[in-house]
Amino acid sequence: MGLRLSLGELTVILGPAVARRRLMSLLNETRTRCAQEHEATTIRLTARVADPVDERLAALDDAADSTAALVLVDRLTDGLDARERLRVLIAARRLVHPERAVLVEDADPVAALAHADGALRTDRDGAVVPEPIDDEGYLAS
Repeated sequence: MGLRLSLGELTVILGPAVARRRLMSLLNETRTRCAQEHEATTIRLTARVADPVDERLAALDDAADSTAALVLVDRLTDGLDARERLRVLIAARRLVHPERAVLVEDADPVAALAHADGALRTDRDGAVVPEPIDDEGYLAS
């Protein structure tokens, strides 16, 4: 699968939960390539439901300090209440760097979308379509 993400942007996956999970599981952090076909470092951040929010925030800080070209934020807010989820999503926004793409799959993609530069919509058949976001942060379509 060839998925192209924009550097310097946080992109959220939209669509049915099962399709979002399938797309994220297909992404292999050991086989990431940049547009020039060079290997690129990828970090996948996940959490167990019982993991405290401070551990998740520390993982985001570590990723922000890394040289990774791609950060996969894979259900990092699972099990958190609304306030903690907001803290994590705000911290995920700080991962954005001109030489890094950030892809978020979240149980609450609408909450994640509030912090996004772009979105990808996937469906049960595996199709992936970019969803543009306008200047005010709304889906343009």
